[in-house]
Amino acid sequence: MSTAPGGENVAELGGGCLCGAVSYRVADAFAYAANCHCSDCRRATGSAFKPFAGTLETGLRILEGTDQLLRYGNPSENHDVHCGRCGSLLYSVVGGGRIHVALGSLHDAPSIKPRAHIFVADKAPWYDITDSLPQYAGHVNG
Repeated sequence: MSTAPGGENVAELGGGCLCGAVSYRVADAFAYAANCHCSDCRRATGSAFKPFAGTLETGLRILEGTDQLLRYGNPSENHDVHCGRCGSLLYSVVGGGRIHVALGSLHDAPSIKPRAHIFVADKAPWYDITDSLPQYAGHVNG
């Protein structure tokens, strides 16, 4: 169990990379979740989009493999955090003390599901969005 910003106890979820070098726990206290279709997220995941859930950076604890973490981007600003051994994307630091956990890196099911598609103006031309989630050209608020 972990304590959410409001003081209530919340479950923790396990996650990690493909090779097992990095493992983490994160509070299941996500504020939002989406599928990002921007070209950076597509390249970081090697997929049509990145499903992610947003939470506070303080809600994530690296259990093993801190020496294996590879930060891509400016470490003092927004950046992606990968396993340096297998390359798995684990989470992105997005500023304001927030992170976006790559949902595919979770071992446990979160209580939240993506609620929208964002940056669809930049989506892969070979991928068709076929679900009924709202679609936004950029961020949900812009």
